[in-house]
Amino acid sequence: METKVKAIHFVASQQLDDFVQKKVSKLNHFFEGIISAEVVLKVEKPEAAQNKNASIKLIVPNGELFAEKTADTFEEAVDDCCSALEKQLAKHKEKFRKK
Repeated sequence: METKVKAIHFVASQQLDDFVQKKVSKLNHFFEGIISAEVVLKVEKPEAAQNKNASIKLIVPNGELFAEKTADTFEEAVDDCCSALEKQLAKHKEKFRKK
């Protein structure tokens, strides 16, 4: 699976990039057919709490899956997105099997 990470309004550290790559690659355990993933990280209002936004779009056979979360840290937001996508992948896998 190809994973693209985009950072908007800041420069992502290598450590954050590695964390995102690792988390998103674990989604392959839930559904083998993921073609690619696009992760967008952005800071919304620098002075506010809960200002780190992460969105993940997965390209899968017969469609796309998407999750967007906001949290205090990018790690937490990415983690929440991955949890949401795990549920979506389970549903997609069921539909995929029925066809």
